[in-house]
Amino acid sequence: MEAQQGSPMSMLFIFIIFGLIFYFMIYRPQAKRNKEHKKLMSELTKGTEVLTAGGIIGKIAKVPEKGDVIVIALNDKTEITINRNYIAAVLPKGTIETL
Repeated sequence: MEAQQGSPMSMLFIFIIFGLIFYFMIYRPQAKRNKEHKKLMSELTKGTEVLTAGGIIGKIAKVPEKGDVIVIALNDKTEITINRNYIAAVLPKGTIETL
């Protein structure tokens, strides 16, 4: 018995389909998220209310010109310094007062 072999064109077609699936399902959404996160990081200013990746809610107290750190005020007396990349979201103004 002779084994059937697929034509090279059908194999090429299958690789193209898998490439398109990879691009639209994995690469493109991730690139969009990265772009939005970079935009978010560039717009951080003093007084902005933020949520960190660890679940901490606070108000930005200092944004140093150099470095990748931000100082977040949790209340009037407590401040923490975190890496800028750990800011997960910017909250609407007044969120902290409603908690």
